[in-house]
This record gives sequence, structure tokens and C-alpha cells, in this order.
Amino acid sequence: MRGEAGLLADLKALGIPFAAYEHDAVFTVAESDAVNAALPGAHTKNLFLKDHGGAYWLVTVPSAARVDLKALPQAIGSKRVSFGKAEDMTRLIGIAPGSVTPMAAINASPGSITVVIDANLAVSGIVNVHPLRNTATIGLSGAAIIDLLRHWGHNPRVAPIPIQESA
Repeated sequence: MRGEAGLLADLKALGIPFAAYEHDAVFTVAESDAVNAALPGAHTKNLFLKDHGGAYWLVTVPSAARVDLKALPQAIGSKRVSFGKAEDMTRLIGIAPGSVTPMAAINASPGSITVVIDANLAVSGIVNVHPLRNTATIGLSGAAIIDLLRHWGHNPRVAPIPIQESA
């Protein structure tokens, strides 16, 4: 597993500009709100999922989004999904719950997981994600995230992620 050192090396080697921020550990979107308030750009949350057919998915959405989990499978081209187990997350992408990020795909064998980026994030100028740990954030463009995923041998999907309507 290449980890954060590999991520930073790839960012440098590929000439991808980014901003790095250190902060206290955050485990939930609510905990990250205070950190996010000081950082420019779009903020994210990530869903580690397993579908009915046994495939694993890592879906990155805006932090405020309430994903419609019933409509999500059709939007991403999957079967019925449920949340993946922590041990599968560690085995496949080398991180623990609370640190989930599309950047963890650096640790995943191509084809072992499908990464999906919300369509709005994919075109954002600055997208804030964890660099494989929840005590830091890096901001880089959505296009750069897609480029990194492809560099690591993944074929990311960009999709409009269905959001639950407010009550």
C-alpha cells in the first residue's frame, strides 16, 4: 500500500497543485463543519458501499448531501447497495472508517473497487478531501482527483448523485 507518502509523491510528480491543512481528527460531517468553515472550496463526505452482487463502491458527494440510497444504485450503475464493513475497507483501500477519501484508491488494486465522484464535485475548482487520514485535508480540483484515480489504474465514474428531498 502506497499510503499518504505515495499520494504526495504522485501529486508532486504529476504537477498537481493542492493546498494542505492540518487539523484535529474529525470522524463525522458534523465534526468537520468547524474545519470546513475555514477552508475554501467544496467539502465532501464518502460512502463505502457493497452492492448485492458483491462489488465495492466508494462514492464521494458534497458534505451536505443526504444521498437517496434507494435511487443511488441506478444512478451509479449498480445493484442494491448497503454500507461496507470496516474490515473490507481496511483490506481493500487501507484505511479505517472516519478517514474515507477517494485518495484511498491509491491503495486499491484496479478493479477491486469502483470510485464514483458526484458530477458537481468533478467540475469544482477546489474539492477538499482527506489525504488518507482524518487529521488533515487537501484541496485540489475535481479534475485532478479524476486524473489521480486514472493514474492509479482506476476508471472513475462521474454521476449526478440522487439526493433526498427535504421534508
